[in-house]
Amino acid sequence: MLKEYSFTVTDRFMRYVQVDTQSDPVSQAAPTTEKQKNLGSILAEELKAIGLADAHMDEYGYVYATIPSNTSKQVPVICFCSHVDTAPDCSGTNVKPILHKNYNGGDIVLPDDTTQVISVKDYPYLKEHIGNDIITASGLTLLGADDKSGVAEIMDMANYLVQHPEVKHGEIKILFTPDEEVGRGTAHVDLKKLGAEFAYTLDGGELGTFEDETFSADAVKITIHGVIAHPGYAKDKLVNALKIAGEILAALPGSEWSPETTNGREGFVHPVAVGGIAEKATIDFIIRDFITDNLLKHESRLKQLAEAVMKKHPRAHMTFEVNEQYRNMKEVLVNHPQVGENAEEAYKRAGLTVVKEPIRGGTDGSRLSFMGLPCPNIFTGMQAIHSKHEWIGVRDMQKAVEVLVNLVQVWEQR
Repeated sequence: MLKEYSFTVTDRFMRYVQVDTQSDPVSQAAPTTEKQKNLGSILAEELKAIGLADAHMDEYGYVYATIPSNTSKQVPVICFCSHVDTAPDCSGTNVKPILHKNYNGGDIVLPDDTTQVISVKDYPYLKEHIGNDIITASGLTLLGADDKSGVAEIMDMANYLVQHPEVKHGEIKILFTPDEEVGRGTAHVDLKKLGAEFAYTLDGGELGTFEDETFSADAVKITIHGVIAHPGYAKDKLVNALKIAGEILAALPGSEWSPETTNGREGFVHPVAVGGIAEKATIDFIIRDFITDNLLKHESRLKQLAEAVMKKHPRAHMTFEVNEQYRNMKEVLVNHPQVGENAEEAYKRAGLTVVKEPIRGGTDGSRLSFMGLPCPNIFTGMQAIHSKHEWIGVRDMQKAVEVLVNLVQVWEQR
């Protein structure tokens, strides 16, 4: 652990999660919800109070700050990034964080809804926190560890480095983003203003995990155009687009090719929304695979399946639209091995065994990597994210701070 330092990460985290920052996938505003700026404003002011004079929040809710270099060496500028928003999946209003001191290893009944129980059976990682402090919500909301734990860890790192000028490091950039949970976390980021060469997101899970590989991702929208007629006089005229949409969904395989039947490095095709009227219906899919070239194979198979259904309805027609979402960060990071090597050294100096695992999802780091800022993902400790069972261990948060302090020194030394 960091010597002669009283961590601020827990107090910061407990305060930050009480600010409602839920993003909105339907909104076209930037940020998608104004309330995300409430936390952004707090963070900018706290960074100034720490001593980072250039800290500010822009019109889109992005917070930028710089920790100046204190070394004579020419060190690449690195950035640490986390997102302030919480997921639309579960309420983030009136979060009441509870600090469970000296966790005893039993099931945790959440007080505001006693049907919500965080059990060791469901979350065996709890066993590794016996005797340590953990934080939960109260049972009515998510906690917001995704990703306010990352935010608090970066803030505590900044606090530590300013208080300990003897720790040598190059110039460090801090970036807090809105709207990551709705896929728009990098939509308005100003990389020129940021001025970093390499970056790390703090948006991972268990202690010791390091993620430098994500899914590649596309979205597909199938639009079915039926033939409308008055239902009282529809015989041999009406072709119901909603029923065709149902047939396409029913034609999807039940034992493979879906999120509920795949794991590890397997890809999938997943319907996420269906809607419309008898005349016109849409089905939205997400397509995921670790091998980018496989996306085209999945999309081709899906299109053939849909076309086979459409052949039964010759008077209807279909459009099939593909949009790129993000790509596997590994394709970029493989060209910058020092980014991962330096992180692994920082983990080892904190006494951690590095656990590398691919993310069955994406992060801001996926997009940042392809925007020219190579950016793997560091653990925060968050568990059971996007749910009322969300929890985090104080030990894990403090260890993340220690890793960050180690990491800036590794970059300076190397």
